Amino acid sequence: MKIIYFLFIMALPIFTFGQELVSVNTEQKQELKGFKMYPNPAYGDEVYVTTASNGAKEIKIYDVFGEVVLTDKISTNTLNISRLVPGVYVLQVTEQEKTMTRKLVVK
Repeated sequence: MKIIYFLFIMALPIFTFGQELVSVNTEQKQELKGFKMYPNPAYGDEVYVTTASNGAKEIKIYDVFGEVVLTDKISTNTLNISRLVPGVYVLQVTEQEKTMTRKLVVK
């Protein structure tokens, strides 16, 4: 019985130190309203990116290794992707300091 109390008393500091408070960043990220990207998967040389305001957009496309493979600024809703080889990419659209990130598949 003394051994059980001894083990309990020795383990108590481990349990109390292992329960540190962790704060979670609950700040809401501002996303683009009315964001649409089509077609996806893309079979041609163009992808259409629209938002509710349809303002000027800064586009970055990343490959699966996280390297930027295409950067463009567009004022219309048409993005030329003819330089991309077939594969899976991450498309990041920034408009008026708001950002959206989506997966893009090029066939």
